[in-house]
Amino acid sequence: MAKILLKGSERSAVPGARVVAPADPAERLEVSVLVRRRGKQALQSRLASVNAGQKVPHLSRAEFAREHGADPADFAKVRAFAEAHGLKVLQEHAARRTVILSGTVAEFCAALGVQLHQVSYAGGTYRGRTGGIYLPAEWDGVVEAILGLDNRPQARPRFRSRPAPGNIHRRARASAVSYTPPQVAAFYAYPNATGAGECIGLIELGGGYRPADLSTYFSGLDVSAPSVIAVSVDHASNSPTGDADGPDGEVMLDIEVAGSIAPQARLAVYFSPNTDAGFLDAVTTAVHDTTNNPSVISISWGGAESTWTAQSMTAMDEAFQAAATMGITVCIAAGDSGSSDGVSGTANHVDFPASSPHVLACGGTSLVASSSGISSETVWNDGTSGGATGGGISSFFALPAWQAGLSALTTKGSKAALTMRGVPDVAGDADPETGYSVRVDGTDTVFGGTSAVAPLWAALIARINSSTARAAGFVNPTLYKNPKDLRDITQGDNGAFAAQSGWDACTGLGSPNGAPLAGVL
Repeated sequence: MAKILLKGSERSAVPGARVVAPADPAERLEVSVLVRRRGKQALQSRLASVNAGQKVPHLSRAEFAREHGADPADFAKVRAFAEAHGLKVLQEHAARRTVILSGTVAEFCAALGVQLHQVSYAGGTYRGRTGGIYLPAEWDGVVEAILGLDNRPQARPRFRSRPAPGNIHRRARASAVSYTPPQVAAFYAYPNATGAGECIGLIELGGGYRPADLSTYFSGLDVSAPSVIAVSVDHASNSPTGDADGPDGEVMLDIEVAGSIAPQARLAVYFSPNTDAGFLDAVTTAVHDTTNNPSVISISWGGAESTWTAQSMTAMDEAFQAAATMGITVCIAAGDSGSSDGVSGTANHVDFPASSPHVLACGGTSLVASSSGISSETVWNDGTSGGATGGGISSFFALPAWQAGLSALTTKGSKAALTMRGVPDVAGDADPETGYSVRVDGTDTVFGGTSAVAPLWAALIARINSSTARAAGFVNPTLYKNPKDLRDITQGDNGAFAAQSGWDACTGLGSPNGAPLAGVL
């Protein structure tokens, strides 16, 4: 049977990794197969109007599934292929265009022309592959991505804890302060609303929360505790590890920031494995969730574009395209390692999925404020060990229409006209030295990072949605048409890029100015 390469499926090894042995041929795994969508041309036309800032009616989830979900004939082809190769179909979801297949390593290797190995690297071990995936010729154009063969950790949380006193590697500044999330919302003049009637979706790739901690935290703020529900994706669940500096820190930060600023919004926390398949499945589950119906989704996990396959980035971006047409705002942390995004070498990198042109990418600032207002706000940059806001220019995604004509200012003083997607779009307080008071695994502590900025903006959108009784949806075109309605950050840098008047590759258009934003959105 003739086979073809699945475009964009090529995988490289983790730097420094070594093959230990072939993967156990009897090991069972689950793989996500993503098929093409129906009505692609009509969807692209709708997206073009959305990106132009035109008032396009949002599709309901049911309408989107009917018009742009999977063709039943394509699912039938996947089922026939699975049966022919001894694979089992565990799940089909038309709106998500996803089929979950189960089988052994040996069966998948034979079916898809790959070799799977046990691989050792600095972070542990994973089941991995290199090279591409090969499909039967009749699948050409039908299948767009196959994820889950390789189970290396795909993303990292984007929070930073404040260094402990006496830390010899990172010393806390004498001027360090901390704020509660509601205080930060007040500094940014958030509109007087509670998020009532809205649902905020939080994507989490590990860890968990303890209801007792949430109860203690919210009662300490004198804020009513929000309704929090855990949603299992790909067998993952709410599973606290007891390590505040691990994924628990991310989960609790997201819930506490979003929940204390929009306390009457419902929070749906989607737990999924930290793999390329798990991440995509969590996002598509949230976007197409007809039970919880999130109008805003917050994501504080990511990795440099260079660590993703092209098929993964394309598939994830298509999920965000769906969100944009359905009026779902997606807020994503832009990264905590400056313009390098933590990649060794001299090149600049941006974080994905924040670099998708269909999301609101959230960078970070250092905020000094009091009851009398904000006294200073600059680009967050605490150096190599302390962290800095991500930002730069994508090497994968084309320049969106609403960023046309913009330039990034480098720290060398030159300007680089944007020819590809620029990151971030907006910013907010992220410096651990001006960070957020949170509670994680029974301990009160202070966190920062752009991880806090994504739920900060998500809570703002939820407040606006609840006060207007309609979804703001994809807000980027409107924000770029109204830059004066944000707080422009003009001082600081993130390594390679410097702040400037207007958009920059450190803090985007700036930090929230709640009242004007509520007006334009």
